Amino acid sequence: MNATTGSSDSTTAGPALVVAILGAESTGKTWLAQSLAQHLTERARLRATWVPETLRAWCDAQGRTPRAEEQQAIAQAHHAAIDEAAGHHDVVLCDTTAAMTATYSRLLFDDGSLDGYAAGVHRRVAVTLVTALDLPWVADGLQRDGPQVREPVDASLRAWLDAHRLAWHRVQGHGEARMQHALHLLQPALRNRWPALALS
Repeated sequence: MNATTGSSDSTTAGPALVVAILGAESTGKTWLAQSLAQHLTERARLRATWVPETLRAWCDAQGRTPRAEEQQAIAQAHHAAIDEAAGHHDVVLCDTTAAMTATYSRLLFDDGSLDGYAAGVHRRVAVTLVTALDLPWVADGLQRDGPQVREPVDASLRAWLDAHRLAWHRVQGHGEARMQHALHLLQPALRNRWPALALS
């Protein structure tokens, strides 16, 4: 697991604050998860980490994208990694959740069988950030289908979250501005857990 960790005198005992970063392909999810984990470790002195997307490692290992019947096992493995990280950190930034698996399963395979599982595990998430389509599309091996799929994926994801009454926030901007916007959106949840936290 790629992880950024640190220690903090400001932390209190309790479950980790889990943050989901969702979005269509090539919208900066991995960069944002890494950047937020690093910022919260170095500036806020929290024990923060990010959990990389299990699907990426699976595709790299198998040399292909998964079939419909393989989707659930990948989603379950990803959430096992999230749960493991949550046991040792204050904040866990998730590079996707099963919400994305369910979204792609519907779009690619017309399969809604993962909806119940995905909604159930996603309810453990404290904050959901959905990345905007304001970054240029970049090719990235097996996982990228092309810029033409981003709008349908984005619309389907937002509809899925709304249908399951899962609150979410849109993250926009380029580079540092994107991370600062995400921090602004995370601030209420962070302040609620750690009132004296310094985020700047």
